[in-house]
Amino acid sequence: VQLQASGGGLVQAGGSLRLSCAASGRTFSKYPMAWFRQAPGKEREFVGAISWNGGSTDYVDSVKGRFTISRDNAKNTMYLQMNSLKPEDTAVYYCAGGSRPYGLAYRTKNTYDYWGQGTQVTVSS
Repeated sequence: VQLQASGGGLVQAGGSLRLSCAASGRTFSKYPMAWFRQAPGKEREFVGAISWNGGSTDYVDSVKGRFTISRDNAKNTMYLQMNSLKPEDTAVYYCAGGSRPYGLAYRTKNTYDYWGQGTQVTVSS
């Protein structure tokens, strides 16, 4: 099972990026998925999550109204659209996949059993 995160890069404050998380080796269409991030010297934190069918989402307060999670189960892929980026959004972004069938949008790291390798997002001021 592999989760491949991509789409990171360097962007100026106020700009946008779209991250993708492509899964292989297992279908995640019946399982929740999420994005986490980790800045240098900090713990990995929850960014947002999406339920198995995309019917519910949850976000950390600091990204609400700026970030949007979506998924395309036919492509076994999850996305994170990031708008109005701020320097404090700079981090390595990780995608994660859960194992609870028909699960909701969970915030806790230990809910997710599968992790991608991360993609760097750097926002300059």
